Amino acid sequence: MNPQALAAQTIAHYERYAESYRDGTADHDVSQNIEALLAAIEGPAPFHVLDFGCGPGRDLCSFVQRGHQATGLDGSAPFVAMARLASGCEVWHQDFLALDLPAARFDGVFANATLFHVPRSELLAVLQKLHHALKPDGVLFSSNPRGQDNEGFSGSRYGAYFTLETWRGLLKAAGFEEISHYYRPTDAPPAEQYWLASLWRRRDLPGP
Repeated sequence: MNPQALAAQTIAHYERYAESYRDGTADHDVSQNIEALLAAIEGPAPFHVLDFGCGPGRDLCSFVQRGHQATGLDGSAPFVAMARLASGCEVWHQDFLALDLPAARFDGVFANATLFHVPRSELLAVLQKLHHALKPDGVLFSSNPRGQDNEGFSGSRYGAYFTLETWRGLLKAAGFEEISHYYRPTDAPPAEQYWLASLWRRRDLPGP
């Protein structure tokens, strides 16, 4: 199955279960991730943040409540409508594999539980587009399920699950410099910390 077909099947899953997903994740606490991104951004606030894969808009609301400007992006049309209504923010309807992002617009990109849906064959190109959309020295936050560099379907959703070492290599190849990383849930035993959260600063690659 080609990458576009994989993405379409994953988007179809979220469209099919949009309301139940919204209701089931409304009280998930990702404030640690939000605060980690905001703390890593340099310069004076307020910041302009792209919520990449914003879903129904929960985290857009959190950024706005903290006094920041937020723009959402999601591939699911129902999520885009929900996010606009919930947050009042601008929300773009874009497939992750067909991004059209402005240059140097954002202080930070918040990719919470989203980038793992990008097939590995397409991931470097997606990361390069996010790099392009950040201001110089801007910050990318990502949180993905950990794995052993395996990818495939979990139900009707496609996912790619990387080790920290592989993830580092991909981000560095896209022009990012690591700031820090941690595992979640932070209060769980190491074997049960299933999520890898990491922060990366845009660094411009040297010219030819």
